Amino acid sequence: MTEKQRLFEDIKIGDDMLTMENITKIYENGFVANSDVNFCVRKGEIHGLVGENGAGKTTLMKVLFGQENPEGGRILIAGQEHKIASPLDALDYGIGMVHQHFMLVDELSVADNMVLGGEPVKGILYDRAEARRLALETSKKYDLEVDPDAIVGKLSVGYKQRVEILKILQKGAKLLLLDEPTAVLTPQEIKELFVQLKHLRDQGFSIVFISHKLNEVREICDRITVLRMGKSVGTVDIKDVTEADISRMMVGRDVMLDIEKEVAKPEEVVLKVRDLSYGVNQEKKVFSNISFDVRAGEILGVAGVEGNGQAELADVIAGLLPVQTGDVCVNGKSIRDVKSIREIREMGVSLVHQDRMIYGASKAQSIQENIVADRYYKKEYSKNGLLNWKKIKDESVKYMKEFLVKCEGPDAAIKTLSGGNIQKVVAAREFTSAPKFLLVCHPTRGIDVGAAEMIRKKIVELRDEKRTASLLFSADLTELLTVSDSIFVMYEGEIVAYFPDAKKVDEQMLGE
Repeated sequence: MTEKQRLFEDIKIGDDMLTMENITKIYENGFVANSDVNFCVRKGEIHGLVGENGAGKTTLMKVLFGQENPEGGRILIAGQEHKIASPLDALDYGIGMVHQHFMLVDELSVADNMVLGGEPVKGILYDRAEARRLALETSKKYDLEVDPDAIVGKLSVGYKQRVEILKILQKGAKLLLLDEPTAVLTPQEIKELFVQLKHLRDQGFSIVFISHKLNEVREICDRITVLRMGKSVGTVDIKDVTEADISRMMVGRDVMLDIEKEVAKPEEVVLKVRDLSYGVNQEKKVFSNISFDVRAGEILGVAGVEGNGQAELADVIAGLLPVQTGDVCVNGKSIRDVKSIREIREMGVSLVHQDRMIYGASKAQSIQENIVADRYYKKEYSKNGLLNWKKIKDESVKYMKEFLVKCEGPDAAIKTLSGGNIQKVVAAREFTSAPKFLLVCHPTRGIDVGAAEMIRKKIVELRDEKRTASLLFSADLTELLTVSDSIFVMYEGEIVAYFPDAKKVDEQMLGE
């Protein structure tokens, strides 16, 4: 334990452990991410941090973890002001962060990952036996069982998250910052995580729980702080508010937490998948013998823990991976016969990819350039042989308003937006391309409750108004159950269950 980590030791359970006062963070482009934000965590509590995308949650945690330097304000630990200059400095103070995308090396063992950055040595060589002993000791101390010899790449998502938590606990963290910790977990894994977090809280640890899932926030948190447009709206005891109250604080209006929709009226088959397999030359196929149809005016949901072949299935259907065996047809035409992604798009296919920064958006370009990236070459966007920038700008402004994109304007670079706002730009482009078939993967991951409501409604509107056939991949079971008309479940690369009526299924049944 470092001298700085000892600062937390003398604080009593229930007393203020860390306070952020009047934190202001302004980026180089003039964007005010945090404006006089106040945030306080008590010892032995789970404190929820909620707000819309772009509200300033991530920036505030980056300031606390030493990744950003604020323009104003101060951080108090045990009542004394301290400067946190870097993530290493934050860990030195006992502040650890578990990022949404895990910082683990898949090829190494659990023990190796847990000591990264502070490897034990024997002479001049890495002491693997000591690393293993430390992993077992930490695991036993916090009642979080792990196999120190297991290779991380072969573990489930929930198990990897446990390793991440143990890794920062081993480094002496007393305040844990968890960014969207349940985003990729099954209901059973979430239940197990909550038991673990409550156990840590009861041992005197403090946890900041960043999430957009209001039912989980109400279940796990003792208090919550709500941010809106870079400012703190307030801090409340969770027992005093409902989900509707929290969403109202976040958005400033009432939000529909359930989607009202008519019963689907499917028509002709738009997407036909037959005997599709991928990873044919590998030791084990990624997925095998997949067959299903999606009809016009229908939303078919795909459920399953991530890593069971869903991502590769989506990429094969989109043309990003080759069709190895079997076939994929859109309106009767096989994608085997097309030579480019543009040709697939011209067949009426739109894609919201799960990796918005690789396949969804171009970081170096502006919002308006990203919105017209799939259509700029068409005649209506040209004038005298040149791009008609007035039309592009006017159309982009219209879609930015419709899809609630928060930014400085259509000329702003995509890289200046929060992850949720980038997702809204991607949705704006894909949903407005008049798709006959919409392939949508995790459309509301990392998106606030207000924007999630809007995107889910848009998918249903496309079904009803444009007779779009939609295939929805999502790790959010509530989203699958509220948006989909029917659902199939993937496990180890195969379809193991099909539910023709999504209304007759619940989260527990899908999780099992």
